[in-house]
Amino acid sequence: MTYLRSAIFQFVFYLSFIVQMIIFTPIYFLLPRKAAYRIPKNWAASNLWLCKHILGLTFEIEGMDKLPKTGFILSAKHQSFWDTFALIPSLEDPVYILKRELLWIPLFGWYAAKQDMIPINRAEKSRAIPQMLVRAREELGRGRELIIYPEGTRKAPGAPPDYKYGIARLYGDLKVPVVPVVMHPGLFWPRHGFKRQSGHFKIRFLDPIMPGMAPDAFFRHLIEVTEKASDALLIETVRDNPHIDIPASARTRLAELAQAQADARNQGA
Repeated sequence: MTYLRSAIFQFVFYLSFIVQMIIFTPIYFLLPRKAAYRIPKNWAASNLWLCKHILGLTFEIEGMDKLPKTGFILSAKHQSFWDTFALIPSLEDPVYILKRELLWIPLFGWYAAKQDMIPINRAEKSRAIPQMLVRAREELGRGRELIIYPEGTRKAPGAPPDYKYGIARLYGDLKVPVVPVVMHPGLFWPRHGFKRQSGHFKIRFLDPIMPGMAPDAFFRHLIEVTEKASDALLIETVRDNPHIDIPASARTRLAELAQAQADARNQGA
């Protein structure tokens, strides 16, 4: 049944994407940028509707009240294509830092360019970050919410973290709050493969890290608080969805966490 639902979902998902592109693309490029953002937001909301009604996949958001009113960075865990669009309907005017190559994709790249997304050329390491800082400062100055995936690419649930230092440069130079975000959509919509699983999970916004820390100290703190919260949410998500097939990376991490808890109990005995 899971594979049948996955097949139906894939078909309807891409059909919906094509139909909406055909209908709304001419309107999108005629509208002012912010007004045009309603079209990607509606597309993202329709994807979430399809997830709920075809896959039986639902979610909830915790901690939205922690978000600053304007001008902040969301530092998000990234596991799945799902999390590239899922936050869009809930935010006022998000802007993403993304790989420059994504702008070369027909239609998608044009849509992203219209919304002034911030491309980064990873091949130009010494020049990429200063250019990114200039653009990020411009977009934050317009009151937008800056979304960055500090590990740079999708990681399987429970996989060892691999944070890039660019997030610390952004924090130190831009002097705005950074809000860590944890979630585990990769348990249901993995980064590779066809299978999509039903279930319910949470997106959890953590307390903002306010400006003022040294970049190195911030970087260590960000990793510590994000990974601790991610581990706790992984345990919670698997516990609340006992029917799902858990990837090897998550099984390994859960075993490590269980062992750490056992060791702590033994030391306290």
